[in-house]
Amino acid sequence: MKLIPSPATLPSLVLLHATMALHASADNYAVATRDYHPGTGTPAGYDIPSAITGAPSRETPGEYGGPVDPFSAPWQPSQLLAVGAGGSVTASFNPPILDLASHPFGIDFMVFTSAAFIIANGDYSGGGITDGTLFGDNQGSTRVLVSPDDTHFYVLDPALAPTVDGYFPSDGAGDFSTPVNPALGGSDFAGLTLDGIRSKYGGSAGGTGYDIAWARDESGKPVVLDQVKSVRIDVLSGRADIDGFSVVPEPGVTALGLAGIATCSGRRLFRRISLLPSSLR
Repeated sequence: MKLIPSPATLPSLVLLHATMALHASADNYAVATRDYHPGTGTPAGYDIPSAITGAPSRETPGEYGGPVDPFSAPWQPSQLLAVGAGGSVTASFNPPILDLASHPFGIDFMVFTSAAFIIANGDYSGGGITDGTLFGDNQGSTRVLVSPDDTHFYVLDPALAPTVDGYFPSDGAGDFSTPVNPALGGSDFAGLTLDGIRSKYGGSAGGTGYDIAWARDESGKPVVLDQVKSVRIDVLSGRADIDGFSVVPEPGVTALGLAGIATCSGRRLFRRISLLPSSLR
């Protein structure tokens, strides 16, 4: 016997449908990569540029895999692209990334990597508590550049742009399009469990956030870029293991999308129910 949803359950079902559709949107992620140079100190197998296109990892596959969370970072070659000292990679986006001051915390895009919080209390069975420090993070330095035309690149002010492959570790249960408050630091997470970390994240999936407004020209002067098509990551020292990118959408797009999808889905579902025999409604 098929279960037919009652009108009382429609709002929840429609919202779930809408949320899943929005989370599946390819517009939020890198669509291609080019000019990959591995640099030095990169491990064998972690050299497939396509690993960082599409959505960042929500789960690590395989026998020793499982859900990606702030304690359990992605680690397999199919998930990560390693960029060592002197190396670089460029990711392309379509549609372009917009620079909007109305984005949460001014963040326009995030980079997701292999960093994870250290479990300081030794409990790896689900009751882990962190001291706020990381493992698997890049101990060196990086440079992030953006381009509006795939030709001219402008560096994001190193005094403002955080190192790639650091805070904040990925959480596959969160929203890739929502940034973590960049004012938070390691000490803000000390003594927290997984639930506590997620509370600080505020629904975000983590990632390191960047603002296009940090763009500077060769003389160090600000450059006004309404949007960019490409992001280049240069690793100056250490190593960055990149899992993917995510774009912060225009404010209101998510709400409008939810409303539109909900309206259409609701109409279709109500219509289907209304066409059923009364004995099955």
